[in-house]
Amino acid sequence: MPDSRKPLILVDGSSYLYRAFHAMPALTNKDGEPTGAIYGVLNMVRKLVDEYQPEHMAVVFDAPGKTFRDELFDQYKAHRPPMPDELRAQIQPLKDIIRAMGLPLLEVPGVEADDVIGTLARQAADAGQRVVISTGDKDMAQLVDERVTLLNTMNDSRLDVDGVLEKFGVPPERIIDYLALVGDTSDNIPGVPKVGPKTAAKWLNQFGSLEAIKARADEIKGKVGESLRDHLEALALSQDLATIRCDLELEQRPEALLPGTPDTEALREYYQRFEFRRLLRELGNGGEEGGEGPEDDDEVPAEGEYHTVSDPEAFAAWRQRLEAAELFAFDLETSSLNYMDAEIVGIALAVEAGEAAYIPVAHDGPDAPEQLDRDTVLAALKPLLEDPDRPKVGQNLKYDMSVLARYDIRLRGVAYDTMLESYVLDSTASRHDMDSLALKYLGRGTTKYEDVCGKGAKQIPFSQVPVDTATHYAGEDADITLRLHQAIYPRLQGEGRLPEVFHQIEMPLLPVLSRMERHGVKVDRRLLDEQSAELAEGMASVEQQAHEAAEGAFNLSSPKQIQEILFDRMELPVLQKTPKGAPSTAESVLEELAARGYELPRLILDYRSLAKLKSTYTDKLPRLIHPQTGRVHTSYHQAVAATGRLSSSDPNLQNIPVRTPAGRRIRKAFVAEPGCRLMAADYSQVELRIMAHLSGDEGLCQAFAEGADIHSATAAEVFGLAADRVAGEQRRAAKAINFGLIYGMSAFGLARQLGIDRGEAQAYVDRYFQRYPGVKAYMDRTRAEAHDRGYVETLFGRRLYLPDINSRNRQRREYAERTAINAPMQGTAADLIKRAMVAVDAWLAEAYPDTRMVMQVHDELVLEVPERDLEAVEAGVRERMQSAGELAVPLDVDVGVADDWEGAH
Repeated sequence: MPDSRKPLILVDGSSYLYRAFHAMPALTNKDGEPTGAIYGVLNMVRKLVDEYQPEHMAVVFDAPGKTFRDELFDQYKAHRPPMPDELRAQIQPLKDIIRAMGLPLLEVPGVEADDVIGTLARQAADAGQRVVISTGDKDMAQLVDERVTLLNTMNDSRLDVDGVLEKFGVPPERIIDYLALVGDTSDNIPGVPKVGPKTAAKWLNQFGSLEAIKARADEIKGKVGESLRDHLEALALSQDLATIRCDLELEQRPEALLPGTPDTEALREYYQRFEFRRLLRELGNGGEEGGEGPEDDDEVPAEGEYHTVSDPEAFAAWRQRLEAAELFAFDLETSSLNYMDAEIVGIALAVEAGEAAYIPVAHDGPDAPEQLDRDTVLAALKPLLEDPDRPKVGQNLKYDMSVLARYDIRLRGVAYDTMLESYVLDSTASRHDMDSLALKYLGRGTTKYEDVCGKGAKQIPFSQVPVDTATHYAGEDADITLRLHQAIYPRLQGEGRLPEVFHQIEMPLLPVLSRMERHGVKVDRRLLDEQSAELAEGMASVEQQAHEAAEGAFNLSSPKQIQEILFDRMELPVLQKTPKGAPSTAESVLEELAARGYELPRLILDYRSLAKLKSTYTDKLPRLIHPQTGRVHTSYHQAVAATGRLSSSDPNLQNIPVRTPAGRRIRKAFVAEPGCRLMAADYSQVELRIMAHLSGDEGLCQAFAEGADIHSATAAEVFGLAADRVAGEQRRAAKAINFGLIYGMSAFGLARQLGIDRGEAQAYVDRYFQRYPGVKAYMDRTRAEAHDRGYVETLFGRRLYLPDINSRNRQRREYAERTAINAPMQGTAADLIKRAMVAVDAWLAEAYPDTRMVMQVHDELVLEVPERDLEAVEAGVRERMQSAGELAVPLDVDVGVADDWEGAH
């Protein structure tokens, strides 16, 4: 093959097919055919063709059927879930389009795409040609040398020899050894348990090769050395499975991989079918048919023009542009992700797509240039940032709002947040960070924080990033944010009541959460220390009992030792196995064994529960107390839970247990400041009330209207008793039925929970539906609507999409059906508490500014209230929570007041 200045381009089609499917939104054409994966891969392939104008190129896919690796190891890739139907439907059309583009497409039976690529790359490199392999597969790093480079077009990262060494800690020629040690859970390559990437790299650099490590395994101390010696025999298999074959006898040589003339008519048919309007225009067709996806935009965004603003004249000009703009995007670059400590390093601004400015104000690297004074810049921008009539857009603006508050700037006029736009449009489609959204909605990769700051021990603070580099990174953030708004918001406007959810619930909640986070909640450090000591004593006591039950000491934190004792020594029944075939010690397994009367599994669960409380809360919470405020400041996340529920982290308030005395004691450590008390206002049985409203069932609605104990009322109906004759055990069963049906529990699950046989549980469920026929009708109706529309809605119009609702995989389909029933109730409950928070916050700001909301957990608001205002605040909070939505049954709110959170219940 002649030496060519242009490299051979080899595309790992199988890698990109899966990655595009999971990265792109759930796009469909008007006939309901999925199109997202096709669009993602085509965008990547076209980008490669445009950039390289290759003379030799191939797109390589895995051929159907087994490969030689399946013969080597029958468990190879055995634990991968079945291919989703929505992905399977896109494979053949994608291949047909690639062929119609004139690009060589290869599938070789019996081997994987990796092996075909490896063979072609080696043949080309041996002939002196450069090779670019476009892939997202880390295994391909073993192919890199002075002529072979990896390119990941999903994030525009490139790996040459130095890049492999930096990324993995070993050179390309040691990657196979590295993979054999670490293993690969996605391919089910065994590896060595307890050996992670850092350990593998350290050993290979110390000993030189896998063979040397095996020969000197006795020199490696500790449990990891023991694990290595236990798995020496399996390493050869792992090595074989990880090795890409480069010696295949292929029909095609690299010099034969010549792109041909595109079949324009075939492409036009496909682009019309899948509604790729931009691609149709490029073929000379007006593309009159509407479609969903990035194709609706005129072009995939080109690289923007980003300016460094470091002199007063340029800053004044940009300030004028902000004043004249109908909408501007901004983004802060800071010294920390912690909003309570972050210092502003620079400010990025954009008023038009494709252009942005970066104002460095606190870069202090060795070559940092002269910069504008931070206080001067912020003073000049403050009137614009605080103007409620000047619309702004950003990505995760709650963080920027909290940071600006530290500089006495109250950010107002926050009209749009692209993270929340994406979340409201489709909460289930993907992650909602800017990098993911840019890839999905704009079809382009973005510069990552690690690209400019490094990672791990070598990471530098943003203030030390060279200003030119920072300008590109920050300017891109502001520019992409503006473009994302322009791409996502028009879609949102056309989707039912989603604009109401966005403008009336999520956006008004953003400043409320910012204020709650910054105010924080007080915790009693002394009490937490005492609880930590008590938990340690409890763990020691349980550990002693466990050792007695096992008739010998063992590590209660070691799954391997637990496995040996329970299933080898005590010969307990094996209920479930791990992916590697060993008996499972998962919590669900131990719960089942404990329910069967075995003492040791219960003790292990008790130990784990105490250990989790200690490590997650009583040990950690004191470390989270902020030195300036003396309070704990959580972070609330609006765009995580698919149903609309809020979540929180550092600390996670939602997971503090309430069913155990030890868990409740932790809540006792959340206290009020002197002169104040904590008030907990909690919706009572809100999801059951929502069920009554949505189903319209007369029996349920009547029970709630009469203020009856709903579980006793259900027990009376199901068991045919007078309400005053219901026993505790019957009420407990009715409660399990009430909540179980909401969460899609089967008769089998109910039987396990109540400790009865399945037939008896099924009889309970049947009698429930006979007594509450409206509930059964609602469930049937909701399933049918979900199958027809692909989504369900809350009372306020929030949607939850169900991509598996029509899956041919029964388990996926049934799970989606259960979700369809539950999501409207969970989602409506989430909407209610959010609407209540917005209303309560606005009322308090005007009437009782010294009262603060300090926590939101599940269906509960927690407020810190001056003692003088308790009565008035309780009445006002109750009124606003009850009027957050209109249901066919009363919305009851339980309110408690005490010095601490636990006492307020």
